[in-house]
Amino acid sequence: MKQVLIKQGQAVVEEVPAPGVEPGTVLVAVDHSCISIGTEMAGMRASQTPLWKRALKNPDKVLAVLKMAATQGLGHTKDVVEGRLQSGDPTGYSAAGVVLAVGEGVNDIAPGERVACAGAQYAHHAEVVRVPRNLVVKVPDGVSLKHASTVTLGAIALQGVRRANPTLGETFVVIGLGVLGQLTVQMLKANGCRVIGSDLDEGRVALAERLGCDVGLRAEDGDAVERVARLTDGYGADGVIITAAASTSEIVSTAFRMCRRKGRVVLVGDVGLDIKREDIYTKELDFFISTSYGPGRYDARYEEHGLDYPIGYVRWTENRNMAEYLRLVAEGRIDLDAMIARVYPVDEAPAAYEALKSGADRPLMVLLSYPRPEAERAVRSVRNPIARPVGERAVRIALIGAGGFAKGMHLPNIKANPDLLSLRAVCSRTGHNAAAVARQYGAAYATTDVDEVLADPEVDAVLIATRHDLHADLALRALEAGKHVLVEKPLGISREEVDRIEAFFAEREAAGEPAPVLLTGFNRRFSPFAQRLAELLERRSDPWQAVYRMNAGYIPLDHWVHGPEGGGRNVGEACHIYDLFTFLAGARVTRVHAEAIAPRTGAYARNDNFTAVVTFEDGSVATLVYTALGSPEHPKEQAEVYCDGKVYVLDDYRALRVVGAPAKGVETKLVDKGQAAEMVAFARAVREGGEWPIPLWQQVQAMRIAFDVEDALRS
Repeated sequence: MKQVLIKQGQAVVEEVPAPGVEPGTVLVAVDHSCISIGTEMAGMRASQTPLWKRALKNPDKVLAVLKMAATQGLGHTKDVVEGRLQSGDPTGYSAAGVVLAVGEGVNDIAPGERVACAGAQYAHHAEVVRVPRNLVVKVPDGVSLKHASTVTLGAIALQGVRRANPTLGETFVVIGLGVLGQLTVQMLKANGCRVIGSDLDEGRVALAERLGCDVGLRAEDGDAVERVARLTDGYGADGVIITAAASTSEIVSTAFRMCRRKGRVVLVGDVGLDIKREDIYTKELDFFISTSYGPGRYDARYEEHGLDYPIGYVRWTENRNMAEYLRLVAEGRIDLDAMIARVYPVDEAPAAYEALKSGADRPLMVLLSYPRPEAERAVRSVRNPIARPVGERAVRIALIGAGGFAKGMHLPNIKANPDLLSLRAVCSRTGHNAAAVARQYGAAYATTDVDEVLADPEVDAVLIATRHDLHADLALRALEAGKHVLVEKPLGISREEVDRIEAFFAEREAAGEPAPVLLTGFNRRFSPFAQRLAELLERRSDPWQAVYRMNAGYIPLDHWVHGPEGGGRNVGEACHIYDLFTFLAGARVTRVHAEAIAPRTGAYARNDNFTAVVTFEDGSVATLVYTALGSPEHPKEQAEVYCDGKVYVLDDYRALRVVGAPAKGVETKLVDKGQAAEMVAFARAVREGGEWPIPLWQQVQAMRIAFDVEDALRS
């Protein structure tokens, strides 16, 4: 399918895989989409800004890059940053079309129905979009899909009006008569208000007057504050809605001075916010911020997981605002034809954006159209014309889940070992991401369809790097398809998931059939520090005792790691350390005990801060202190292992020191947690056969320790 991306200040149209439907979502063949002049043009300008200037505005991102360079090296960091810049960003957040399919749990929308869609993460300028149910509304009869594609802008304007709480007969000023301002004028008129419109562009003022604005304020009319006072019998306006976009704070000051005593000002646009106390204090004004489409915006539980707000408590959510806007359009209360300057075919999107950049003739509203038949759009795979050749004995691997960790760690490691590994395919939920990664790393094709990857006879192995809740199911499907599997930790987020995988291999063994290699991404054991420590402990005469401290850092409770997708931090991250303990002991577990800090506030989960003690058959005892309470300025992972009169000290995977003996430790310039060695070990196991990098029983044991700890923390 075709999709518009923003790359270094330019709009480009690329062929990318179409998305597939997922539970709680609606798959839509787009008929029209609306370009947001303010938001999208601002994003385009930002992408054109030199990297050093962007860095000055985003110091947190600079720190992240510097940290990556310090821990993983300049070359690695350069590849990651360049890949991010070259991949481009999807754009667009308002569209309308016809439903192709609905996911599980969506029962009130059916294929073939006309719908309008919103959401900067979803309703892109693309031939097919996948949108969560709460960001989709049906289009009323009599409303064209062309008009319905403006639904997001309409909902934004409507939410601004709701925040102003206008009543019949009040006088409102609208500052900024772009698209949002023109819509706001018409909504206020529909609400029975007298409306004064203000803009520096005389043409926009004239248009607002055509659309119902009672009085238009022009620059030539003199002081706008005095004019508003005269128009309101000296009292001032009941309220002002700011829909302008400018860096100056003078707009807010003007809005305050236009108001009567006890009036209100609502900010919808993006302006400077240096507020002068004298402008607002003496009149005791109310100042409101209007957040995008309305209640539900920026709440993942509402937008992504389908949690609606009860109408008795939240009358107007973003979904209900979208529906009400379309009702106003259906009733003829909103005139859109007067604002739509031109409709460009999606192939001509670069020309559309060019027309919006600058100049006196800049259009007010521009749409994109998608004229191709619906059946041709949902192609979920795209070939890469610049695919790299495959090494003669290289393992052909497919990546499932091209997120930040895969792009920052696994893909560079695959690229660094061309004789061992060749990237055959990239599979991601979003087509533009899959296509960009495939181009950067030379994969043969990009896809959004897991089944295509698993059915591909030229895929020897799959690397699963999705969110945690998908690991076990995808791993089992890949194994059943005969593919070798490297699955990121955790192997599964429940006992039942891990049991099913173990049962698969038991059935193969009982039937005398060969089984593919399975490796869970427990990379710590592959680090040079763990390898050396295992050598030193191998000759011990007594059990060892270890204390491992993980200063994990705070993660907000609404992050996916804490929810059903992540399984919590104990299962999702601490399993790394349970595997390391298992590796060093080389023995079965006999006992697991855990204690958690019971949080007194709502900032922490019960499995955020805990101590777990694991006892092994050989008598060794390992203690993990896992905490989110510490400072990020302290090293994340440190350990001490006591054995035979010696102490082995692991310092954040930069150094292993030996105290009490002349044995050599290990020290590296960069942090090395074993990811590169893990990838090499997996490739060699697949290519050469023999022993697995981690025996199955150890992979399973690490997860069962995590489940035992979880049970203890919740009991």
